[in-house]
Amino acid sequence: MNPATMSAAAAAGVSVMSVAPSAYLVVGTILFAIGLAGALLKRNALSIFLSIELMMNAVNLLFLTYARMRGDAAGQMVVFFVIAIAAAEAAIGLAIFVALFRARQTVDVDKINFLKW
Repeated sequence: MNPATMSAAAAAGVSVMSVAPSAYLVVGTILFAIGLAGALLKRNALSIFLSIELMMNAVNLLFLTYARMRGDAAGQMVVFFVIAIAAAEAAIGLAIFVALFRARQTVDVDKINFLKW
């Protein structure tokens, strides 16, 4: 918010709540760390898939924060394309998991050995 809008809101008796960009950076970093830990520690393919989605959303939050700090819309355009690609990736990934479950009756990554001799 610009200072003129903030002072007008304060004069009208409305409290203006502004969150510092560092808070968004901390939240994005924590979300990315949780997603990374989930992707490395889980054995279920669906859990790994959801952890990767969480990491992508954390990066989107960081892109938007840095774009807001710089004052341009380039970060918003990047996030728009990442969300579009993530939707297509989710549809294809879930289709692969369904086919994998039908073939092997499990989605445990330790029990899937398609590439072994």
